[in-house]
Amino acid sequence: MPNVTTLTELLEANRVFPGAITYLEGEHDVRTVSFAELHERALGILYHLQRLGARRGDTLILLLGSNEQFIDAFWAAILGGIIPVPVAGGISEEHRQKLLRIARRLGEPFIYTERRALERIGACAAESGQDETFERLRRRAFLVDGLDDISQPGEVHRADPQDVAFIQFSSGSTSQPKGVVLTHGNILANVRGATEMASLNEHDVTLSWMPLTHDMGLIGMHLVMFFNRMHMHFMPTELFVRRPLLWLELASRVRASILCSPNFGYKHYLKVLGERPVDGLDLSSVRLIFNGAEPISVTLCEQFLNRLAPAHLSRNAMYPVYGLAEASLAVSFPPPGEALRTLVADRHHLAVGEPIRLLPAGAQAGIELISEGKAIPYCSVRIVDDTDRALPQGHVGHVQISGLNVTQGYYADPAANAEAFSADGWLRTGDLAVVHQGDLYITGRAKEIIFVNGQNYYPHDLESIVQRIEGLELGKVVAAGVRAGGEDVEQLVLFVLHRGELEGFVPLAAAAARVLNEQTGLEVAAVVPVKRIPKTTSGKIQRHLLEQDYLNGTFAAQLSELAALRAAHGASAPAARSAIEAKLQGICAAVLGGKRLDVNDNLFELGANSLKLIEIHERIDQEYPGKIDLTELFDYPTIAELAHHLEAELAA
Repeated sequence: MPNVTTLTELLEANRVFPGAITYLEGEHDVRTVSFAELHERALGILYHLQRLGARRGDTLILLLGSNEQFIDAFWAAILGGIIPVPVAGGISEEHRQKLLRIARRLGEPFIYTERRALERIGACAAESGQDETFERLRRRAFLVDGLDDISQPGEVHRADPQDVAFIQFSSGSTSQPKGVVLTHGNILANVRGATEMASLNEHDVTLSWMPLTHDMGLIGMHLVMFFNRMHMHFMPTELFVRRPLLWLELASRVRASILCSPNFGYKHYLKVLGERPVDGLDLSSVRLIFNGAEPISVTLCEQFLNRLAPAHLSRNAMYPVYGLAEASLAVSFPPPGEALRTLVADRHHLAVGEPIRLLPAGAQAGIELISEGKAIPYCSVRIVDDTDRALPQGHVGHVQISGLNVTQGYYADPAANAEAFSADGWLRTGDLAVVHQGDLYITGRAKEIIFVNGQNYYPHDLESIVQRIEGLELGKVVAAGVRAGGEDVEQLVLFVLHRGELEGFVPLAAAAARVLNEQTGLEVAAVVPVKRIPKTTSGKIQRHLLEQDYLNGTFAAQLSELAALRAAHGASAPAARSAIEAKLQGICAAVLGGKRLDVNDNLFELGANSLKLIEIHERIDQEYPGKIDLTELFDYPTIAELAHHLEAELAA
């Protein structure tokens, strides 16, 4: 390991090492930059930034579409003691509004970007009445389009470990973006801890498509790897999205040993791969595929590993990790080269402070969790209850972290800082987890928990159940808990991506409600068709935006039309064919709030949750004592099927 205490020292130490970064812009568009050349470029760009007036401690927004330009500018700022602030470009109005909000929070930032990007921000500012914010930004803008001479070096500032290295704004920041302040000391502690835990070294070769504006891309796949003097390869995120198969083709070609992707990437790759053969790939050199940034799907890991087995991908290469920007990225890693470790917990018993109940594999009430290892060196993890008191192993609780890699707070945000830290100085991550046999198992996000019938449920778990329906995939269905004004309880609402006719959505909505009801006993209040699923630039679903639209009545017209379509279907439905069918139909309709239902309707599609099933069973038992068992409502979920079974019981 290099004996350095700041990123400035790291760049200067590495310039004499024969390492390189390769930028893969396409299948055959390849450019390689040596570490020495990177240092020279950074000095040249720093000269222009300092001519513009940027000095030590100033902030510099990096809004760049090119990986190469981003890395050059990042290191230029580091050398000058200027604080880089990576911001994802994106294509939506929301992304530009976020940048303007960040600019206002920073006060008087500089910006390093392209002319067209700056013009788009200006147009957005004019439309939203933020001309003053934009004008301050425009006066301190450096346009990469005009950079034609980097022969003259800027003046290097010798940083201290406690100096701010850069500010990472959360990819999900909306009205009040929070900037995580990371010092040189924070980052290098994290880099060393990750290096030791994952046994990284200069003989490793990396390939990454993760955006450099994301901590997993910038810290995980650049700074950690640069510290270890690896040969790094970067492909644009947009190229991966357009041509995901190129990812592993390039990995095979460059003999990569370290890859990285969240759930989205594995699913996207497998979808496009389809039934194509993979035996033309040779992934035998891959020893670690970092998997993080969002809840990890055990099923998806297995699908990916099984599908790539003919390409000689090791089953032990999948490397599930836990981290967050506030920890300078890494919090916990498993031992490299080991098989995935999982457990199955009862999803009905995952409340904070509650001990997990282990179930056998395949249990209907089970949620499969994956081990994300133990805390890396220089970082500590504890699990606490709602009052910040430590919980024993095996109990679900809030994840809190402390250590040399952990931020001291958010940029100019005392309110967020007061909320983020416990009285004894531990950072609240917002995640929930359980420690089992020494390993950390993340269960979900505290703010995203759906609270129904007195129980906690995790959206990603419910979504994984619904995604078993043909035509529904990862990222196309969102589960959310919505509480309307004045209501005491949350309603479970599913948002499903659907761009076709509403009539074709009716059976899909019914199937989604049914499968979730059958598997969990939860009633789905509404299944809402949406044209798009809002996500952050790193692919995380923004549930709160869908929840707010639902409460604001954005989907009222579609839901009304769907109700009419279902009513029309019910009007043409067959009437009860026997006295028993009529009796059962009346019982079910009364318990289900007077819903119109025909004898062939599936009770689970109509919202017969576990509590209502108990009530239905009690009423049936009053009419026909001892003839129907509660579990038989699952075996005969329509009135016609149940009536036929009951008639057979009565005849016997």
